[in-house]
Amino acid sequence: MLNISNNQLNKKVTLNKYKAFATAFKADDYKVFNRFLIALVILAVIILFLPWTQNVTGNGFITTLTPDQRPQTIQSAIPGKIEKWYVKEGDYVKKGDTILFISEIKNEYQDPKLVERTNQQLDAKNKSVISYQEKIKALESQALALGSERILKRSQAENKLKQAKLKVKSDSIDFEASKTNLKIAEKQYDRTLTLQKEGLKAVTDVEEKRLKLQETQAKLISQENKLIMSKNEVINAKIEISRISAEYTDKISKSRSDKFTAESNQFEAEVQATKLANQSTNYTMRNALLYITAPQNGYINKAIKNGIGETFKEGEKLVGIMPANYDLAVETFVDPIDLPLIHLNEDVRIQFDGWPAIFFSGWPNAAYGTYAGKVVAIETFISENGKFRVLIAPNKKDNAWPENLRVGSGAYTIALLENVPIWYELWRKLNGFPPNYYTPDSKQINSKK
Repeated sequence: MLNISNNQLNKKVTLNKYKAFATAFKADDYKVFNRFLIALVILAVIILFLPWTQNVTGNGFITTLTPDQRPQTIQSAIPGKIEKWYVKEGDYVKKGDTILFISEIKNEYQDPKLVERTNQQLDAKNKSVISYQEKIKALESQALALGSERILKRSQAENKLKQAKLKVKSDSIDFEASKTNLKIAEKQYDRTLTLQKEGLKAVTDVEEKRLKLQETQAKLISQENKLIMSKNEVINAKIEISRISAEYTDKISKSRSDKFTAESNQFEAEVQATKLANQSTNYTMRNALLYITAPQNGYINKAIKNGIGETFKEGEKLVGIMPANYDLAVETFVDPIDLPLIHLNEDVRIQFDGWPAIFFSGWPNAAYGTYAGKVVAIETFISENGKFRVLIAPNKKDNAWPENLRVGSGAYTIALLENVPIWYELWRKLNGFPPNYYTPDSKQINSKK
C-alpha cells in the first residue's frame, strides 16, 4: 500500500489470524527457496562447463552419388513427330528397350527407300572407280608399248644413219679415186699431146686420151654428186631420229596425260563414293534414331511430350527416366563463412524429411532418428544460391539409410566439429563468431609424416 492516507489500515487490521498469511510468511519456506536457488545456480555453472560439439548445419536434398545414376530426360537427336508409345508412366524398362517411335518431318529424309537409293548411287560410283582403274591400266600398257616401239624405231633410224655414214665414206673414197684418175688422165693426155707434136704419136691417140680425160672428168662429177647425196642421206637420217623421238615423246606424253586425267577422275569418283558411303551410313544411323530407346535400366517417370502426332525439335525433352540401380547421397549447401570448416571424410549427421528424429546439436550421441554420413566432395565454386555445394555419402560403418528414401526428398545436415565448453559456445553465439577453425586428425597425421 502507498500509505498516503492518514487512516492506516495496517495499524488497525492484523493479518495474523488468517491462515494464508501464516503459510506464506513461514521462515522455513525462505530457507528452502534459497537452497533451491543456490542449487540451481550451481547446476547452471556445472552445465556451462559441460562439453558442447560445435556444428555447421545445412539444408539440402537426396541425390545420387554418381551423375549417371541421377534422374534424366531422354531427348531426340533429330526433329520428328510422335507416332507410337510403347510404355506408360511407371513402367520398368531395360537398357535398349523401345520407348516410342517417331517419324521424319524434314522433306529430304522422308523417302522410305532413301538408304536403298543411296546405296545404288554408291554402287554405280564404285563401278565408275573400277572403270577408271582399268582405263589407267590400259593407258599404262599403251605408254609401255609406245616406249618399246620408240626404241625399235630409233634403233632402225640409227642403223640407217650408220649406213648413210658408211656410204659417205665409200663415196668419198670413190671421189678421191676419181680425182686420182683425172690427174692420171690429164697427165696421159698431156704426154700424148707432147709426143704427137714431136711426131711420135698419131692424132688418133691424142683424141682417145682426150676422150678418156672427158670420161674421167664426168665420172668425177658423178662421184661428187653421189658423195653429196650420201651426206644428205646422213642429214636425213639424223632428222628422222629427231622426228621419231619427238613423235613418240608426244604420243607417250599424251598417253600419260590421259592417264593422269583418268587418275584425277578416279580420285574424284572415290571422293564422291566416300561421300555417298558417309551419307548411307548417316541415313542408316538416322533411321535407327527413329526408335527412342532406354539408355539404362530404370523407371519411366513422366512423359513430357504427350499424345500422337505431336512434333518436336531436336534436343527437346521427351520423357523422364529414373535409373533402377543407384547409390544414394545427400547434396547440401553451406554458407561461405563455414566452408573452411568442412573437410573430406568429415562426419555428418543427417535428418531426412518424413523420418521423425530428436536431435541435440551439441550432444550428437544423444540424438535419435538421424543417420551418419561422410563428406565425399566439396564444390570449389559458389552456387547460384550464394552457398557452396557439399556431397555426402552414407557412412557404411554406421546404420544403413532407410530403404524408402527417394531422390529429391529434403534433408537437414549437421556437420560435427570439435568439442568446446557450453559457456564458450554461448559467448561465441552472442558475439556472432564462426565456429573454431580446426584440422582433422587424419590431416594432422599426414602433415607430420
